[in-house]
Amino acid sequence: MSLLLKDRVWSMEAPTAKRGVYPLHGFKLGLYRLPINLEDPDEIKSVHDGMKKAFEMDAYADRIFATYRWKEQNMKDPDAKGYEEVELSVTVEIVTGEVVDIIYQIFPIEKFGDPQWVKDYRKKADHFAKMIIDTILRNTILADKMIDFLIKDEKITELNALQKLEEMTPLAKIVLDAKPKPKPVEESAGDDGGADIPVLDGPKSGPIDVEFKSKMKATTAYNASGYSIKTWGRRGGDNKQLGVWGEFVSVDYDICIADGGCIEACPVGVYEWFDTPGNLASEKKPLMSKEPDCIFCLACEGVCPPSAIKIFEQK
Repeated sequence: MSLLLKDRVWSMEAPTAKRGVYPLHGFKLGLYRLPINLEDPDEIKSVHDGMKKAFEMDAYADRIFATYRWKEQNMKDPDAKGYEEVELSVTVEIVTGEVVDIIYQIFPIEKFGDPQWVKDYRKKADHFAKMIIDTILRNTILADKMIDFLIKDEKITELNALQKLEEMTPLAKIVLDAKPKPKPVEESAGDDGGADIPVLDGPKSGPIDVEFKSKMKATTAYNASGYSIKTWGRRGGDNKQLGVWGEFVSVDYDICIADGGCIEACPVGVYEWFDTPGNLASEKKPLMSKEPDCIFCLACEGVCPPSAIKIFEQK
């Protein structure tokens, strides 16, 4: 049984079942609430698109639906007299928002044409539903969000958080390329960072140039869940050269090696992990998505190994 849903599955019955009539008119309901945020449309689309290889996916408004189908036969020989076959299914619903709710129901077998010869239907449906949940949580961007949460909540390392996530999701199947590359650059073709800035052929060495605002061209801001992060010196749309992000919490992403020290050190949770595939220094960065919450304690600036961070106190 998936540890993710341990002790969180309830059996429910229709009134007719309680009277002893139609005893199969009950169903199971599984519910699990993940303490992570999933509101950005691009992230929701990423989860939906990332699982298309594994499940039948659908989306409506703020909900994602993943369906797994399987077939049952009443005998091995399809040519034998009395042979029957039925396609069964179970659907998991992901409700997005400030927290993520994962729900599934196991309906009566009559929904599929009343094939009473099917054995262990509810048990199999329950197993497959948990397999869907474990697979989604292990393979999509929800994995990154859960790992970040475990690191912050339990004060453990990224490796230990990954191991804990794997222990929580033992039924997960591995789905390759289940994290469609995000588009962290929302810039026009003219955003080249300024003609006077050299094109990088490898990671920059630190420290960050504190005069970057006067030396680099301002480029298109990045929208982080409603907050606009200013950027300087970005080139193109392939993440190779990202420049400096953040007006007050400033990080030179072409120096940043993504060791995570700033995320752990920040007492108010200014940073969150952000994928930047193709960058010369590292393929993920600490995004200052809560930049206005900075209390200017300089903790992140002090722990950054390559000195890629500069905090400018607001005047």
